[in-house]
Amino acid sequence: MKGTTVIPMEHGRQVDLLNCADEPIHIPGSIQPHGALLFFNDAGLLEGWSANAASMLGLELTLGLPYASLALPPAALELLIDYIGPGEREVTPSMVPVSLGGADYDCIVHAGLGRVVAEFEQREVGADEVTHFALKAHASIDRLRRQKTIEGLLASAVDQIRDFTGFDRVMAYRFRPDDSGDVVAESRRDSLVPYLGQRYPASDIPAQARRLYILNTLRSIIDVQYEAVPLLGAPEALPLDMSHAVLRSVSPVHIEYLKNMGVGASMSVSIVINGRLWGLVACHHMSRKLVPYSIRMAADVLAQVMASTIHSIESRLETAMIERSASTRTKLIEDLLLEDDPLETFGRFSEAMLAATQAQAQVTSYYGKLRVHGADLPPGLAEAIVASLPENGHELVVREKQGDWPEPVRGQLGKWVGLLALPFDPPAHGWNVLLRLEQIEQVAWGGRPEKTTAFGPLGERLTPRGSFDAWYETVRGHAHPWESTILSNARLTLAELVRVMTSRRTQTEATRAQLLAMLGHDLRDPLHSINMAGMVLEKGSAQPTLGKRIQSSTSRMQRMITQVLDMSRIDGGLGLGVTLEPVNLTELVEDLIDEARMAYPAIPFQLTCDEPAMVNADSGRLAQVLSNLLSNARHHGEAGKPVRVCVTVQGKEAVVDVSNAGAPIPPEVAATLFNPFKRASLNNPRNRTGMGLGLYIAQQIVREHHGEIAYRHDGSEVIFSVRLPLL
Repeated sequence: MKGTTVIPMEHGRQVDLLNCADEPIHIPGSIQPHGALLFFNDAGLLEGWSANAASMLGLELTLGLPYASLALPPAALELLIDYIGPGEREVTPSMVPVSLGGADYDCIVHAGLGRVVAEFEQREVGADEVTHFALKAHASIDRLRRQKTIEGLLASAVDQIRDFTGFDRVMAYRFRPDDSGDVVAESRRDSLVPYLGQRYPASDIPAQARRLYILNTLRSIIDVQYEAVPLLGAPEALPLDMSHAVLRSVSPVHIEYLKNMGVGASMSVSIVINGRLWGLVACHHMSRKLVPYSIRMAADVLAQVMASTIHSIESRLETAMIERSASTRTKLIEDLLLEDDPLETFGRFSEAMLAATQAQAQVTSYYGKLRVHGADLPPGLAEAIVASLPENGHELVVREKQGDWPEPVRGQLGKWVGLLALPFDPPAHGWNVLLRLEQIEQVAWGGRPEKTTAFGPLGERLTPRGSFDAWYETVRGHAHPWESTILSNARLTLAELVRVMTSRRTQTEATRAQLLAMLGHDLRDPLHSINMAGMVLEKGSAQPTLGKRIQSSTSRMQRMITQVLDMSRIDGGLGLGVTLEPVNLTELVEDLIDEARMAYPAIPFQLTCDEPAMVNADSGRLAQVLSNLLSNARHHGEAGKPVRVCVTVQGKEAVVDVSNAGAPIPPEVAATLFNPFKRASLNNPRNRTGMGLGLYIAQQIVREHHGEIAYRHDGSEVIFSVRLPLL
């Protein structure tokens, strides 16, 4: 062995909680001492070995020696041929039992990255005992396959694995999305403190350790008090990748972690589903323990059966949920196509939707109307929730904790912190919102997850926590996270809802176009005839009042038809077709006031200021705007108080103020003054014939004149101002 040296490695460097996440645990440069290791290049020439290999195996070792020249048992040499010899090579590990120097070993061979590794692990029990335990493991597999629930499967598995391995404690961990893990099943010696129900932080398993748990699903430490045996090889040799090695030395941080738990030996078996570390079976013994390789492999096979069974159970549950959701979605879409009111339709399906999404309350919003189903919400909360959603949102909105909500609404949420919102009709501010309650969780952590400074074998450093007594933490403000299946179904539902609501809108627009055509053409002539009949009754009948009433009603109907036609042009993007020409704004205002005085002699109309102003305008359309403002002032002003009009010039703009005595308009009403079909107009007893279109159309007319219209309250007066650019 002259000239050999330790392969360059980072074994023995100071490792603590600050740098353990970067520790190269797959190349520790050493092994556990209960076996020996040889490694070859892919041509079968010896590249290195563990420092105990020569004495333990009774071999003469020289760099570059062909594997066939080593005094190894025939079974070991034949196994090496599968990895080194010509033809298709093996990749996965294989094992044969061998004897060397009167001792029994399990010879495990595996290959990777251009090297072949042969490990010789001591076996302390006879072949008969191994066979007995293997039969137990086989029976365990059959029992596990019959389990119908994940909880039952894990509870059975920890009992079976403890039975055929003999560990003092066997636990099943299940990992959460944040990589923390819960002990969800446990089988233990009666004298041990239970860990069932405790949670362990994600930092207990660094990222590179998770990678190895997926790559090599079984890891064994037979004695936490072991002294690592270094690997020897050529000075220029690359470190040996020991990802698949059974003798691989482990991180000193993990060893200290186990010692702090009072553990003497451990074994972990990974539960991997679709390439993801779903969970672990962790086995602990309070003293040294060597489980034969064959029995460990039986536990590994058992874990694979567990993974397959868990995947089947989860898939079955997911399929059932998908089928229920698809059935609900199909029926909901069919009813939305046939019925007029989406609020009523969502209400009928609320129970099914709550069940499919595991939510506790549903809020549906459509054109400002709200419906709440399921659990009751505090007053005003439904409105606040809908108001917190994007104004013209087209994407699914997902919130799972209080911190996901906009700051202004957080104080109102109370226990309703989970939200899944589907914008089924953005133009109508149509949302279907599903809510989940806060889950107040009493988390039993496996020891307070904090860092402590200690003086250990590697000097003063941060160490793993020393106490694993349960440390309780109350977690608030979090709902149960929305499952990926539910989110996927919600996206499918949203796509269908958008499609059906778009179809409804198209049908509505076509129907409205037909109705407007009828209003514009088929009704105007009859109304004109009725109006003429009213004039005849007024002039030549003994009942002139009846004639005036007929004329007034038909005129009102004509105005309503004109407004609806105007709105149709605006919504269709056609504009109102204004024709601009020079107009004396002051004269136009004076004429309109004169007409108002004649029509309503009991109401004082006052022109308080009349500065000359010329504007570029469509006089007819501008008169429509000002007439609407005068009409509103007349309807809503205090009885007996004047309606005042003022024309002024401010800079390069002409301003017309129309004011009436009255209280300020409430902010929630003021915010929708220029919207069509406003509730305040539709339900106003002082304006029973209004449809809420006047200000909406007035605003569009003013905009087509490149001007502005606005509301304000000054002193005791409500004021609407129209600003137009001067000529």
